[in-house]
Amino acid sequence: MLAVLFIASCGAKPQLLPRNGINTNDIDLSGKWVLRRESGTPIARAGAEEQTIVVPRTTSRMSRTSLGQSRRSRSDGSAVHVFLESGTSLKITQTLHGIFISFDRAIVEEFTFGESRTVSVGPIEAHRVSGWEADEFIAETMDEKGAVLAERWSLAESGDTLVRTITVVEKEELVFSTTQVFDREEIG
Repeated sequence: MLAVLFIASCGAKPQLLPRNGINTNDIDLSGKWVLRRESGTPIARAGAEEQTIVVPRTTSRMSRTSLGQSRRSRSDGSAVHVFLESGTSLKITQTLHGIFISFDRAIVEEFTFGESRTVSVGPIEAHRVSGWEADEFIAETMDEKGAVLAERWSLAESGDTLVRTITVVEKEELVFSTTQVFDREEIG
């Protein structure tokens, strides 16, 4: 009987831990930001067709294979990639209870501090938690198969730089990782 419980628990989908809904360090990510650079190397799976996930620059949710062919952003049937948004120009509006991120003035993503809810893009649903961990705002989105998209947002260089780290973990394997660095847009 114990062996059955152990085997069943090994195949269990991971759980997302709740995040702090209170911004205890009074971090304010608000502002207009311009992408400076992006670094990171997607990790290829052994024995799988080599592919990378390209952080989308437009509203299309596509990735590219190593041959440059367009392909839906899915790896082994994972749907978590459809929740990944990006752009070269961001506008972040932060309130006491949440954050609104406008990507290239086309897509607005809303996160509520301390949330734990179901989010959807068309027919695809996922579980999302978001909130604060020290000086970082963290949003984690998990699809029905247990793949997790994690985004970490923080300030650097005395608040003049915004750093966004994105990872995708599927079946306890890191399949994508990148860091985006944004500079505060100068007004004038």
